[in-house]
Formats: sequence, C-alpha cells, structure tokens
Amino acid sequence: MVLNSRQPKFVAWGPDLAFLYNDAYVPVFPERHPDALGRPFREVWADIWEQFSPIVGSTLEGSSQLFKELLIPMRRDGRTEDTWFTFSYTPLRDEDGKVAGILCAALDVTDQVSAKRGEQRALEELRAKSEALAVVNRAGAAITAELSVERLTQIVVDAGVTLTGAEFGAFFYNVDDGEGGSYMLYALAGVDRKAFEKFPMPRNTKVFAPTFNGEGILRSDDILLDPRYGQNAPHAGMPKGHLPVRSYLAVPVKSRDGSVIGGLFFGHGQPGRFSEAAEASLVSLAGQSAVAIDNIRLFRAAEVEIDQRRDMEDQLRKLNEMLEVRVAAEIAERQQAEAALQQSQKMESIGKLTGGVAHDFNNLLQVISGNLQLLGKDVADSGRGKERISNALAAVERGSRLASQLLAFGRRQPLEPKVINIGRLVTGMDDMLRRALGEEIEVETMVSGGLWNTFADPIQIENALLNLAINSRDAMDGAGKLTIEVGNAFLDDSYSRIHPEVTAGQYVVLAVTDTGAGMTQEVMEQAFEPFFSTKPEGKGTGLGLSMVYGFVKQSGGHVKIYSEIGEGTTVKLYLTRSFRSEDRVTAADSVPAAGGTETILVAEDDEGVRATVVEMLSDLGYYVLKAKDAQSALTVIESGAHIDLLFTDVVMPGPLRSPELARMARERLPDIAVLYTSGYTENSIVHGGRLDPGLELLSKPYTREELARKIRHVLTLRTQRRQGASDAVVAPAKHPEITREKLKLLLVEDDAFIRLDTAEILQDLGYDVIEADSGERGVEIIGHTTIDIIVTDVGLPGMSGPAFAAKAREAFPSVGLVFATGNSSLPDANHLPGSVLLSKPFSSTALDRAVRSAVQQRPGA
Repeated sequence: MVLNSRQPKFVAWGPDLAFLYNDAYVPVFPERHPDALGRPFREVWADIWEQFSPIVGSTLEGSSQLFKELLIPMRRDGRTEDTWFTFSYTPLRDEDGKVAGILCAALDVTDQVSAKRGEQRALEELRAKSEALAVVNRAGAAITAELSVERLTQIVVDAGVTLTGAEFGAFFYNVDDGEGGSYMLYALAGVDRKAFEKFPMPRNTKVFAPTFNGEGILRSDDILLDPRYGQNAPHAGMPKGHLPVRSYLAVPVKSRDGSVIGGLFFGHGQPGRFSEAAEASLVSLAGQSAVAIDNIRLFRAAEVEIDQRRDMEDQLRKLNEMLEVRVAAEIAERQQAEAALQQSQKMESIGKLTGGVAHDFNNLLQVISGNLQLLGKDVADSGRGKERISNALAAVERGSRLASQLLAFGRRQPLEPKVINIGRLVTGMDDMLRRALGEEIEVETMVSGGLWNTFADPIQIENALLNLAINSRDAMDGAGKLTIEVGNAFLDDSYSRIHPEVTAGQYVVLAVTDTGAGMTQEVMEQAFEPFFSTKPEGKGTGLGLSMVYGFVKQSGGHVKIYSEIGEGTTVKLYLTRSFRSEDRVTAADSVPAAGGTETILVAEDDEGVRATVVEMLSDLGYYVLKAKDAQSALTVIESGAHIDLLFTDVVMPGPLRSPELARMARERLPDIAVLYTSGYTENSIVHGGRLDPGLELLSKPYTREELARKIRHVLTLRTQRRQGASDAVVAPAKHPEITREKLKLLLVEDDAFIRLDTAEILQDLGYDVIEADSGERGVEIIGHTTIDIIVTDVGLPGMSGPAFAAKAREAFPSVGLVFATGNSSLPDANHLPGSVLLSKPFSSTALDRAVRSAVQQRPGA
C-alpha cells in the first residue's frame, strides 16, 4: 500500500524503527534520500527528534495520531526553513498483535499555510490601517475644533502613542533664540512631566536637528546604535536617569510657510518597534496638527487684533469722556508742583543769603564777645561797669541765637546726627515741655508701637519740638491741648510728584497738633520764611518755624503744615528711616572751665578774632602761638616748636585749606590735637550738612567758659587716645574690649546695605566706626582724622580699594588693613604689608577675627 500510494508515506518497522518510504515521500527530504532507506528513524530525523520523540512514543504505545498544519523546521538546500505538514501516525502490529512499527501518511501544506497567513497578515494590516485611519480621523476632528495649542498637542501626542504603540510621546515647540535653538515642552504622554525637570530641553544636535530643521522623518530601530547619537557635549550617550528609549521615531510639524512649528517624538524601551505604516500615519497626523496650529495662530492673532481695536476704541471713548477732567487735573498738579518748586528755590536762595550773613555776623559777635569778657576783668571792681558788660554780653547771646537760627534756616549749621528713637527722645522731654507751656496747656504724647529709628541730630530735634510747642502755646493764647504724635509713614510716588523736593520712601513722622486759632492759606504759604510772624511787634523774631524748616531739610526730610481757621494747626516733620541700631548716647562730661599750661597754635585770618582768642587763651594759662592763615600755621609747625593743640578757623584765605593743614600737622606731630572753629561751614569739614566723624568743632561766637571747656575736652581726648594706642600695642590680647574702644576704624563700602550692616556689627563689637561710600570720600576723611584700622571693599567704584589703601598707608604708615572681597586671594598688595583678607559673605565672628588680626599685623605693632 505504501509503495503504490501517490501520497507521501513511510513505514518505520522493527526494534530500530527502520525507515522505509515511497517515491512520493522523496520530495519531503530530498537531501536525506536515498541514505535514509532502512536506517533507524531516530538517525534519519535526528535534527527534529526532540520534537517527534513524544509523538513516536505515544504511537508505539498503541495510540493513533493526527496532526494538521504542524510547524516543522526542515533542513532543505543546506538551510533550515519553516514547513507545515498535515500527517497521521498509525501503529502497525505484528502477528502476535504487538505494535512493531508506525505507518505515516503525510501531506506538505506549507504553501497553503503561507497563503493563509499572508491573507491573515493582509487582513490585519488592513484592519490596522483602518484603525489608524480612524485614530487619525478622530484626532483630526478633535484638533480641528480645538483652540488651545496645549490641548491640541496633547491630543496629537496621545493619538501618536496609540498609532505607533510607543511607550513615550512628546511634542516640543520650536523657539528660535539665535543660539542653536531653544525648545518648549508642550505635551507629554507615557511619563510624568517631572521626568524632564532635571534635563535641559533638546538642543539642535545631530539627532534632533533633522526634526527641528524640518529636514525629514527620523526612524531608528535602536537609537543607541545610531551614529548620530551621543556626539554632542555634555553627554556622550544616554544621560543618567533618562527615559530608557531604544526605538525612536521623530516627525517634524511644519507650517504652511515651511517654517518648523515643532516636532513629534516617540520612543519605546525595546528596539525595532516602529514600522513604516506607523511612520506614514504620523506624517498624516503631523500635517493635520500643523494646519490646526496655523489656524489657532491666525485665530488668536485675529482675536488679539479685535481685542486691541476694541480696547483702543474703549480707551478713546474714555479719553474723550475724561479729557477735560484729566487736562484740568494735570494743569492743577503741574501748577502745584511749579509753585512748590518756586517756593523751594526761593527758600534756597534766602537760605544762602542768610547763611552768608550769619558767617560774618558770628565773626563780629566773637570779637565783641571776647573783648567784653576780657574787659570784664578790668572793671571787676565797678558795679555799674560789670552790669553794662553783662547787658552787652546778653545782647551778644541773643545775636548768637539769631545767627544760629539763620544758619539753621539756611541749612548751614553743622549737624551731629545719630541713629535715634524719636519716641524715647520725645517722651524724655515731657516734663520740660509741661514747664515751658504752663499748667493751662494739656499735653498728650502718643508713640506708635514698632517705631523705626531715624538718623538726625537729637539736639536739633529737641529745639524744633520746643519751637513748635511754643508757637502752639501762643496760637492757643496759653490754654488748650497740645498733641505730640510719633509714628511710621510712607510717602509714595504720587505724593513725590506733587512735592518735587520730596523723595518717596519710608519716614518717621513727628506731628505737633494744637487747638489754636489756625492759619489762613496765605499765612501757611509764608510760615517758613525767616522773619515772617503773625505775632505782635516784639513778641517773636519769626525765625522759629524757619529754623525747624531748615533743620528738617538739611537732614533730608520734609515738613508739612495742615491748618484751618478755628480748627487748629498740625505741623508734621518727616525724617528718613534708618535701618541701623540706635546709637549709644552718652551724657556730655561736665568739664570744668579750667585752663592749662599746654602750647596752643591759633590759626585765624580775622585779626580782631585772633587777637581776642589769643588773649583769652593766654589768660587761661596756655602758651599761645598765632598764625594769620593755614600756610603761616604750617610754617610754625615745621619750625620744630612743641605744639599740643592746633586751634584753626575752618574758612581762611590762601591755597592751603584747614583740613589739609590738620592732616599735614598730624604727619609732622602725630600727638597733636586739633580743634576747629567757624561761624559758617560749607564743603570743608561739614558734608551733607553733617560734621565729619571724629572732628571737634567750636562754633562762633563762644564764651570764655565754652572755649576753656572745649580746649580741655580735646586735650583730654588726645591723652586718652595716646594711652589707648599704648595699651593696644602692649597687651591687645589681655584687654580686647579696651583696645576696641580706643581704635578708630574706617569702613569703606559702596553698597549701602552691606555698609550699614557691617558698621552696626563693628559698633556692637566695640569699635569706633566712621563710614565712607567710596575711596574718594575715604581720602577726605583720612585728611583730617586719625585712623587706626581700615576695612575696605576691593571693588569700589572710581578709586579701587587697594588704591585707597595705598593712600591711607602714605598718610598713616601704621594703619591696619582688612580687604573684604569675594575672591579667594588678596588683591595686589605687596606694597601693603600686614594686609588681611576677609572673604565675602562673612559672619560677625569672621569680621572681628580679621580686624583683630589686622591690629596685630600693623607695621610697627
């Protein structure tokens, strides 16, 4: 039956299952024929024995087997290929009924199976294309109606993930920054957005360039093997923590005009996951999204244009409606500002005039006062003579107060400002005010909590408050209520526009309110002018409010009057806020008006003043040398004469200025004390209306007692300073607190906040601190003030820190130097031995350590 059958058949018989087959079976394994005839089954089919061993075993046990379209790897033409067979195994029994062999009828169905599978694949591809088309259509329908680029790109990315089977998908918006490209992540799928936070946006590298440049589609079965990947710094491969992308597919999204809007990017953790069909679907999807994004742009541009046009129409309508009102308001505001400016200019002009008059007036008063005091000794036995001299001196005192008020109004008085809490100052004046105002005036003082500090002269604040209180008493005819309020205030830009002389910012306000008769508008406009008064003849000089005005303006503040007839008056003083801690105010020493035996050099250009002060000092026991100007005084100093104190007028004729004279005197006589005197100071030892730190000034006119006290005070300071310097050299480690108090430290820093904080720290540490905001200002200070330690920033505007330090060493060879800098090394300071580096930012401990080190490393220390 087997040999005659046209169907491929074989018989495997006997213990070894000898293999016998017909001619129809030969095409099944042409390479094994004819060697397979009679050989054992296991040897013939050794390559597939593992697959067929169970089937053979089951048949030999008596079970018939039928297999349809079984896949069998078959060796043909020297290679293994997949074949499919439908076959049956039938057990063959011998005469004893035992299974002795196997009968197989086989049919090679490889072609049928391949055809069927091809048809199935075609159907699956068709179905996939239909599904892809449906996805694209649905996405197209969704994005066509979408007006948000963010939502649109998310729809496209989600659809792309569905179409390609990707694990990750993203849309990056293309932004041309002119430096190789900058991109914005608009949509993401398959991963949280936080995964991109630690990675920069894609750069225009060899991998991303084809997409962002619109060159074409990039599809890679394994991006890690792509030669374009990992060739750009800073990464030479996959960055640590990056998404595990192997399969990579990117499609550009291009606008109608050919520009690249952005790119669609898809990835999968396994290689070879993206097909050409997926690529084709994405091209369609990218085209639809590009059109939709273009439409959104056009729609938004149209919306913006419509909104702008509508806004312009609304603004034009409102402008037309309010034009007259606004023009009127602008004109009124401008007129008010111009009036304020004119008033300010007028007050400035009057101030300069009165200041100049006061200068000459003080010199005259000094001559008169000095001679009257000297004359007093000659008529000590004449009662009538002493009385007349006393009356004359009283007149000089009134003249002196008048000149002081003129200087205050002209903003020419030398202020000695401190960081103070006005609340405490005002509270401390309560008893004095009550005594000055009388029992019929009720005084109420209110101080706000959290009050800021201010930087002003406390004595002038007391004078101003006393002047305002006395004015209020007179306005209330001796009976009424006076309210004093202290609080914080902020003057904004709108207030500054109306009052051009005012700088917007934070202020401490001192307000004095009375229940008096009030003022008319005309009176308020003239209230601050000198010698203007509504009081009867002989009842006032008209300088009280003008003095208050000048002091506040000189302190950088603002004054405002609020008043109505019959309702009373409020005067508000606005003083700028200080961010520093309050200065420690010490009570003035009650130095006796005694003389001495030291040598004093008097430099005074006014012959009358010079003669008078020389006689007064001689009368006090001092040995006196005199000079008519600074140059003559320098000649006396260079003569080698022993001089304990230089007493010099501030303003003298000649090329050599008094501060320069003082500096040169200290160079030649390091222990010399310096006392300035003047009836008018401007741009010499007073800057910004404030006496330079570390200087001593005796204002003209002065009495014999005031001169004696001031001379002894300055000489005592000289002795203390000399003793302190000695202590610092001998035992700095044992007495650090004494050393600090004796050392004068100059802080040079252009940053206001750093300067204020550092100065406060140094003051808290116990150092006597002088501040400067530039190297040039520092040079001015060392010209007239002895400095022990300098802490300077390196990068100052104008003159650098090292350049200033070099000048300081020329003036004071033993000065200690601390350079504050953000660099890790000292500046070029080879010519400045003993310099100490203080690295920014620094703590108070590091600052103190650096200053201590600079003290110990001073040349000659």
